[in-house]
Amino acid sequence: MKTLHKNIIFAVLFFFTANFYITYSQTGTDEEKLKGLDEYIEQAMKDWNVQGTAVAIIKNGQVIMTKGYGYRDVEKKLPVTPQTLFAIGSCTKAFTSAAVSILSDEGKVDLDKPVITYIPTFKMQEEYVTMNMTIRDLLTHRSGLPRHDLAWYGSDKTRKDLFDALRFLEPSKPFRTSFQYQNLMFMTAGYLVEQVSGKTWEEFVKERIFTPLEMNNSNFTISDMKLSSDYSLGYNEEKDGKVNVIPFRQADAIGPAGSINSNVTDMANWVILQLNNGKFKDKEIVSAGMMNQMHTPYMTIQSTPTKDVFFNSYGMGWFITSYKGHYRVEHGGNIDGFSASVGMLPMDSIGVVVLTNMNNTFLTSIIRNTIFDRLLELTDSDWNKKLLEDRQKMLDAQKEQKESEDANRIKDTEPSHPLEAYTGKFEHPAYGIIEITMNDDNLRVLFHTLETKLKHYHYDIFETTAEEFGGMKLSFITGTDGSINKISIPLEQGVKDIEFSRVVEKKEISTNILNKYVGDYEISGTVINISLRGNILYMMVPGQPEYELVASKDNEFNLKGLDGFKVKFNSDSDGKVTELLSIQPNGTFPAKRK
Repeated sequence: MKTLHKNIIFAVLFFFTANFYITYSQTGTDEEKLKGLDEYIEQAMKDWNVQGTAVAIIKNGQVIMTKGYGYRDVEKKLPVTPQTLFAIGSCTKAFTSAAVSILSDEGKVDLDKPVITYIPTFKMQEEYVTMNMTIRDLLTHRSGLPRHDLAWYGSDKTRKDLFDALRFLEPSKPFRTSFQYQNLMFMTAGYLVEQVSGKTWEEFVKERIFTPLEMNNSNFTISDMKLSSDYSLGYNEEKDGKVNVIPFRQADAIGPAGSINSNVTDMANWVILQLNNGKFKDKEIVSAGMMNQMHTPYMTIQSTPTKDVFFNSYGMGWFITSYKGHYRVEHGGNIDGFSASVGMLPMDSIGVVVLTNMNNTFLTSIIRNTIFDRLLELTDSDWNKKLLEDRQKMLDAQKEQKESEDANRIKDTEPSHPLEAYTGKFEHPAYGIIEITMNDDNLRVLFHTLETKLKHYHYDIFETTAEEFGGMKLSFITGTDGSINKISIPLEQGVKDIEFSRVVEKKEISTNILNKYVGDYEISGTVINISLRGNILYMMVPGQPEYELVASKDNEFNLKGLDGFKVKFNSDSDGKVTELLSIQPNGTFPAKRK
């Protein structure tokens, strides 16, 4: 699970001390193969500006190394140990897949039956997908949806809120035709665990996975992690090379896709389970058959093959590929301030866990691959050097693109309205509310917990300024009444811009005042009836459904659910209502009171 795009930039060097908590259960051979690994990791940490790292190595069912490097808290000089808790991000997905597999072993779910079999309220935008989406589809990233991560990232929505909003998300590919990484589908798989088991996803995973695996320090929330005496802060590298602590972010609602916090000691037991056909200390947690299914490729991933890595695919909660001719099963994790990797070579009975406290770093892959190369005595690829070179090429390309003039921008244009007219709350049924405010003669946008200043781009289009937003364009749309009533934003590639409609602040009006609008109004022989029930006005037009009227201004009401439609009541000099104006996109139509 990734946050908003953040550029990875060249690092300044930082001195790290390794913290030794290392045990070898084998003699000579493996020690010789891993000789010099500490120095390699420490240098790579400096090159990538990573403050703290923890590593576990598992071979032939035994943990042959657990070790901490650097600091979990740089300011306080607190060292990383094998017990230090890190957020593992999307490495959580395999736990959700295992939870579903346990339910399958018990005969409580069939992975190839539609989700609606178990959750009748499940609904996607397309009816065919709703009726045919299976549990296996949820776990293999083949729903047809692109990421749509900003529908949940930073929001205060509940898991059920996110589940109920799936129907409003547009797919970008036909169902089951393409691999498209999708956090919300794993959230849905976790929600299914809850509906079938009668326990929360967290309770089920703790009881059926954490406890039997003796993962006694692992948990699901930032608040629980902070109760530990040994947890890491999260760090981010800024564009000037400086490293700063970044705030923790709760990910409770999306939890089944990426909320677990753990350490390399606990995660080593998780890897032992994977490499031992679902058993830990001779106790079966997941059947060998289901473990095999989790490690089986289902969706091909379009990617350019290299001599080292090719045949990329996805199983159920795991990426699967050929690594230098060896069968590799792995998953990475990236979430605010932390990066992780769990990698295994099942046919060689080797596993590696790498946890770091740096946002979006390649160091996890470098360490994992280097350990594989050493233990298997494969050709030394110098992954650190290779990925440093790749990063520099990327940075050079970004710099060139940033320095080039934007050919699309039309200079010397002005907004069509005063800036104050662009302010207000705008809502999308899945993405939630975006709020535009004024501050020091500048427009600002607040979206969930994300905030940035806006600068004028051209006409009624404004551009974000904060680095993490990447120069996103907001198009403000004028309605037929001349007011700004929508914002269109390209939040997701491959689908139409996400459109937010203005939230009309409901004006509270007393029943006594509302009563004066009640009655019949006639236009060209058609009688429009206005009635009052409770404290709500309703309008009935013959041959049409009944409309609820929502007060927006004095004597003015919007038709609930109908954009651009409103009614206005006119009165005589005595204050008696004499006329109803039906204001529509195609004109204004007066109706006299009978």
